[in-house]
Amino acid sequence: MPGGPAVRVGTGYDSHRFDPERPLVLGGVLFPGVPGLAGHSDGDAVAHAVIDAVLGAACLGDVGSHFPPGDEAWRGADSMELLAKAVAVVHGAGWRVGNVDAVVVCEQPRIGPRASEMRAALAGRLGVGAEDVSVKGKTNEGMGWIGRGEGVAVHAVAALVGGGEAEPASADEPEEAAQAEAVSAAEPVGAAEAEGAAESAGVAERAASGESVGVAETAGRD
Repeated sequence: MPGGPAVRVGTGYDSHRFDPERPLVLGGVLFPGVPGLAGHSDGDAVAHAVIDAVLGAACLGDVGSHFPPGDEAWRGADSMELLAKAVAVVHGAGWRVGNVDAVVVCEQPRIGPRASEMRAALAGRLGVGAEDVSVKGKTNEGMGWIGRGEGVAVHAVAALVGGGEAEPASADEPEEAAQAEAVSAAEPVGAAEAEGAAESAGVAERAASGESVGVAETAGRD
């Protein structure tokens, strides 16, 4: 809508294999007793998918371009901190997060019982309320590599909101303004003409009745 806030939408995806040597962290929440995920950082696939969605909505690249997996600076990094850095980049470009929706696809662990914790943790890094973050868990019904329990996949969508833009002026506005100005300027002239006409009529009426009419009054009719 012209004059309203600008909105952009981005999608993100990430997948990781299970690694029994690592702890499982999803959306900043630790899941004890479940194999973790392989990765250069802490392997938080939820955080990575959300980063991609947020950066993608702003057309600012993806998680790999900002935090390259070959860079030792990010080895074992807390992916939620990476999410906070990505959000700062987006803020610097004039956008803020409106809401995020994420779907975690895996056979284990169960996401539902921990979804509220994940929402709160993600919201804190995104700069929004928990009510603006949705996290859902789905299985793959035993199909494919996810169904065989080999890893986790995450899909995410993020909406960004930017500042409103001024509504463009109508092409007819200059002409309408000129017409209004002309009408306004014409009003005093019309009043003067009406006053002159009334005065002339009075002079003519007095002359017709034989009343003496002055030179000045007669001149006023010219």
